[in-house]
Amino acid sequence: MKWTKYTLYTTTQATDLISYTLGELGVEGIEIEDNVPLTEDEKRQMYVDILPDPVSNDNTAIIRFYRDINEDSDAFLKQVYDAISELKSFTDIGSGRIEISETADKDWINNWKEFFHTFRVSDKLIIKPKWESIENFSDYRKNDIVLNIDPGTAFGTGSHDTTRLCIRAIEKYIKKDMEILDVGCGSGILSIAAIKYGAKHALGIDIDKYALPCTAYNRDINDISSEQFEITCGNLLDDDKLQNRIGDKYYDIAVANILADVIIPLSGKIARHIKPGGLFISSGIINTAAENVKQAITDAGFKIIETTTLGEWYCFTASL
Repeated sequence: MKWTKYTLYTTTQATDLISYTLGELGVEGIEIEDNVPLTEDEKRQMYVDILPDPVSNDNTAIIRFYRDINEDSDAFLKQVYDAISELKSFTDIGSGRIEISETADKDWINNWKEFFHTFRVSDKLIIKPKWESIENFSDYRKNDIVLNIDPGTAFGTGSHDTTRLCIRAIEKYIKKDMEILDVGCGSGILSIAAIKYGAKHALGIDIDKYALPCTAYNRDINDISSEQFEITCGNLLDDDKLQNRIGDKYYDIAVANILADVIIPLSGKIARHIKPGGLFISSGIINTAAENVKQAITDAGFKIIETTTLGEWYCFTASL
């Protein structure tokens, strides 16, 4: 099969945000090339004896991603340019230039798996790719909660800072038999973690119908029933039928790990679905947008009770 290869020239500081944005546009895998030195932890995880010679970090980066050659590249390219143009107010994206070429068959959907390994999210929870054995993870303890994941083409291995922030907030505030609403559920990590922590039931919503089979698969490999974790496709922002169907004042915790531009309008919509005293946990919020998101959450009637950060990303926990 032939693919259209897109090569985007940017900066190292913008790669995280651009990668996240590309995922929202349906890009199912990316390659990042930069000159950022490896950390000691990253060196240990590479399992190689000889590492590349260090090079000077000039703050430039290249992001490569692929699409079916039969898809409309002009329309898609316009979407990408429009999206990264909006990011200019948040971070230095460099030139933002994109080159297009054709490439031969490439198993780029699965090549990333060689870099995804078991890791600890918190003192209680470990995320493990389904193809690895927990016994080979040196930090495993018998009382750990182990969450099996195969992201497939859905966004989310659990390693992103925003997902870690959400999981840690869920771990801190969840109580037995709670009802969870997961908006933008992706590969299902947050709902599965909530149920592992003792939630009674979770409803996951995602606008991408192609992500839902992956969500269901991850639910199944974690021995969670469809009654415990329901999944539906829809947009909570503009679907009145969906809003009515999921119920009012029903959920103990709503969680949204999306993007600041979505969380801002979502805050006003989601309040109707949360019980009095319930919580709204939100992340996917770049530091430059944090104040705007915080204002939208408080304007919707919530009170911010905790703010946590990892790198340049924020997570707000708010009570109703």
